[in-house]
Amino acid sequence: MNKTITPSTYVRCLNVGLIRQLADFIDPQEGWKKLAVDIKKPSGDSRYNQFHIRRFEGLLQTGKSPTSELLFDWGTTNCTVGDLVDLLVRNEFLAPARLLLPVNFADNVPEIVHVLPQEEIATQKKLPPLYDKEKTHVKPVFIQNHEQMSSPRDSSSLGMKSLEVSDTCFQSFSFYELKSVTNNFDENPMSAGGNKMGEGGFGVVYRGYINNRTVAVKKLTTMADICTEELKQQFDQEIKIMAKCQHENLVELLGFSSDGDNFCLVYVYMPNGSLLDRLSCLDDTVPLSWHTRCKIAQGTANGIYYLHANHHVHRDIKSANILLDEDFIPKISDFGLARTSEKFNQTVMTSRIVGTTAYMAPEALRGEITPKSDVYSFGVVLLEIITGLPAVDEQREPQLLISERKSKMKKSILKIMLMQK
Repeated sequence: MNKTITPSTYVRCLNVGLIRQLADFIDPQEGWKKLAVDIKKPSGDSRYNQFHIRRFEGLLQTGKSPTSELLFDWGTTNCTVGDLVDLLVRNEFLAPARLLLPVNFADNVPEIVHVLPQEEIATQKKLPPLYDKEKTHVKPVFIQNHEQMSSPRDSSSLGMKSLEVSDTCFQSFSFYELKSVTNNFDENPMSAGGNKMGEGGFGVVYRGYINNRTVAVKKLTTMADICTEELKQQFDQEIKIMAKCQHENLVELLGFSSDGDNFCLVYVYMPNGSLLDRLSCLDDTVPLSWHTRCKIAQGTANGIYYLHANHHVHRDIKSANILLDEDFIPKISDFGLARTSEKFNQTVMTSRIVGTTAYMAPEALRGEITPKSDVYSFGVVLLEIITGLPAVDEQREPQLLISERKSKMKKSILKIMLMQK
């Protein structure tokens, strides 16, 4: 952005790139409809009626974003960013509100995490989950913010406050040791004889050799919206979760390195890569058999059940985070976004919206932290396992796999109803 955005900035002056970022948050669940209904004229009447809503819906068929078009249209009324942030907050779109005014919005929301009273939970559950026409991209959602905790806390430290990294049984490596065993963090892919295995939202994974044993070394890296301190929090969180949770279907952490601002995690090597890679037959691997797919589904379910039974919510269950060993036994990985709490029988809210949008439940997009969100994400993974299709495909209509399945289910139900008449 060339100019600093303030509450008095006109919405029509926001650049197209920022509008697109806002749309990535709001287009899923047809969130733009909630905003359109809530936008008022100076007289107090609704600015947009059902005719306008249908016109915005029609834009989906041309590949356009209803959120973008709504903001462009509303912007012609000289509404301000302050007006837009108020609208987003009223409709519980905290992440895009923070994207617009991170400092001002933080000042307006002193309690980032809280447990909702029962009557408010009931109100939220009445909100219709709208998922027919979604448009999103597969990338981790991470809104920069240091969570301030209130009781009961949504915190990785709850129940293990005294646990320090040095208290764990994991081996501590120097950064230069790991640099050596990965051939100076060789960026050439393994298929080309290099060491790079892959990369995710928060780091790059390299193959290494320690004491004649093949290992996977994950080097965490900062990005534009993640500072070093937040990366350190994820690093500590992963180690703490791994210290408490050992299960056949969870990845095994061997050690770590935390020299200065260089954070690395060392895992047992998974020769069959990720479920995402195997479903897409990356590097011309053979398709998974039905027996193997069922075994992977069962093992993943066992891992999630174990986490929930021990009061952990993963918050980023997806096929890329399910790794496969030499026998195709699934191992859930990437616990940097996980949360621990004894209070998950109640609704815990956070403005720190994290996860991968194609796999996220409506509740997760609203900021709720609940084990049910992991179950929803696992449902998307099951669809990938059954169909072999990716969770999101920008060349497909609808783009999200979950929306495509719902659309086909609706058509099947309608066909059955017509046959009964």
